[in-house]
Amino acid sequence: MQTLISNISRRIRQVYQKAEGFIEDEREFPMSQVFLNATFQRFVTDNVKMLQDLHADLHDDWLRLYATLNYNGLNITLSVDLKLVQMELNKDTQLIVFEQIGDTQVIDAKYPNILYKWGVKLALFFYQKVLNDDPLGMILEKLNVIKVKDDLLHLDLNRWLGKKRSIIDTLSKVHVNHALLREAELVIIGNVNLAALFSKMAQEKMDTWDDSPLEETHVTPIKQKDK
Repeated sequence: MQTLISNISRRIRQVYQKAEGFIEDEREFPMSQVFLNATFQRFVTDNVKMLQDLHADLHDDWLRLYATLNYNGLNITLSVDLKLVQMELNKDTQLIVFEQIGDTQVIDAKYPNILYKWGVKLALFFYQKVLNDDPLGMILEKLNVIKVKDDLLHLDLNRWLGKKRSIIDTLSKVHVNHALLREAELVIIGNVNLAALFSKMAQEKMDTWDDSPLEETHVTPIKQKDK
């Protein structure tokens, strides 16, 4: 039986090698807003000391991003409206690019003293009204969360995902070319690398295809939190 499975998978690999191992037709892979925010929590928020929270509300063609920062006794929650410009996920690149389509708003803030309060208000006024710019990109760039290039916000997840062999192994099987925003949902668009999938199947033993515990090299889905 193992030989039969190996032969079948080898034949399928030969067919898809002509397409460089990828299905030519793009497929849609829906991802819930809850799952996306859990991903931000695991791979961004948990890795940035001053960032207490980073989450998004998804809408048709745009999103509202919330960031809660804690610095020297200043606890402040900011929001900004963004448009998704680019998403590319594969074993070499894990990049999300946003365009800012609204000014940064202060949603909530706790200041250590009155000087901090007036300093924040003055800085926000100076950036938005005098410089005709917005401070969010600068703030997140100083926190080493994003990079600002050509007025676009580049969130490079490779700094964290690149260290996870199991995740890179999974990304070698799926190539995400772009994504669309819908109400409470992110729809990623890409190709499935069946050659890699069947190659892994052929290498595994039959007795590992049952309900035995997952090995450390397998990706465990992020548990979704209740809304």
